[in-house]
Amino acid sequence: MSAEPHVAPPRKILVVDDNEVVLKTISLKLQGAGYQVITALDGSAAVAAARKENPDLILLDISFPPDVGSMQWDGFRIMEWLHRLETARKIPVIVITGSEDPKSRDRATSSGAVAFFSKPIEHDSLLKAIRATLGDAAGT
Repeated sequence: MSAEPHVAPPRKILVVDDNEVVLKTISLKLQGAGYQVITALDGSAAVAAARKENPDLILLDISFPPDVGSMQWDGFRIMEWLHRLETARKIPVIVITGSEDPKSRDRATSSGAVAFFSKPIEHDSLLKAIRATLGDAAGT
């Protein structure tokens, strides 16, 4: 009598970027590596998705266009809000950004980011960092 092997559900990654092409490209790469992907185009959607979906990891852009609403979101403010949420405060964040500014890298790291990638993203390096952060051997 053999028991069915337990198959763990795929790890969930929340990808936050205001550029839909970047979201789609990263999503396809992550799905191809066996991850479940949730996306958000802005800060408020990112915080809501983190609350609702409880992802295992967040890939977060830093720069967002000015909001029409009352609050200006950027990746740093999103990280600040995530740290306020009991359920989201321990989710690792990897920053993905178009900025090469060393100050942005330093600020991201001091805000809790576990890694920092400049666009265009080298997807193999990003996947390696995700696997290392999640402790995944093969992505699932």
